[in-house]
Amino acid sequence: MNILILGDVYGRPGRKIIKDQLAHLIAAHQIDFTIVNGENASGGNGLSTKNAKELLSLPIDVITMGNHVWQQKELLETITDFPQIIRPLNYPEPCPGKGYDFFTCELKNAVTKKICVVNLSGQIFMPNLLCPFNTMVPLMETLKKSADLVIIDFHAEATSEKIAFGYFMDGWATTVYGTHTHVQTADERILEGGTAYITDIGMTGPIDGVIGVDRQIIMDTMLTKRPNRFVTATGNVQINGIILAIDEIENKVSKITRLYETYKTDK
Repeated sequence: MNILILGDVYGRPGRKIIKDQLAHLIAAHQIDFTIVNGENASGGNGLSTKNAKELLSLPIDVITMGNHVWQQKELLETITDFPQIIRPLNYPEPCPGKGYDFFTCELKNAVTKKICVVNLSGQIFMPNLLCPFNTMVPLMETLKKSADLVIIDFHAEATSEKIAFGYFMDGWATTVYGTHTHVQTADERILEGGTAYITDIGMTGPIDGVIGVDRQIIMDTMLTKRPNRFVTATGNVQINGIILAIDEIENKVSKITRLYETYKTDK
């Protein structure tokens, strides 16, 4: 069994390259289940209802979110219309949407796997949500009993917090992968307890900007210390993510592989 997980889709360039290349990636890597982080999919700032529908018209099984989940205010009202969208679990309740859910994956050999996808937000240099560590503790036994695989998108800024959370989940979660920084790290590995881990899977979108934004705008902001309106970068694009090879008997990751593809554009 192979699972494809793609990093933060950024703006129109990210959505377009997903639309153009996702089917090819799924076929080339024999993918059975696909997870995409979509919290930057609408202009780099949240996910609109329209863009949620656009992404879910593609072979995407789950969309995870992050700290920009409510930037497109309409999603506060429409997120419940999309059972495939998972927002950070550690928002205080009551809160629209779900922080985790269970999904069924039918494999080619008629085997069915139940996959629990969890989304959490970090606390360091991030909005001060509930502690992600303590949020998971009361759920761990129930989720493990209810699913064959537990996959966690840990949307966080600090590498130290991500690494600590990976060790905290080691031996319990199938996979802990980081999102949010838009820069893919090279520390993919399987931890001692069997949990596959990587600090950040990277970004899907413009490669020639600064984590998705037009680079001149960012440089001007850093030079003048004055605010600027962020505009999505143009030019060449990338697809970042990971591919998980799952042992169907043990329900563990046998191999975690980074995906880093670049594509030239006319602009």
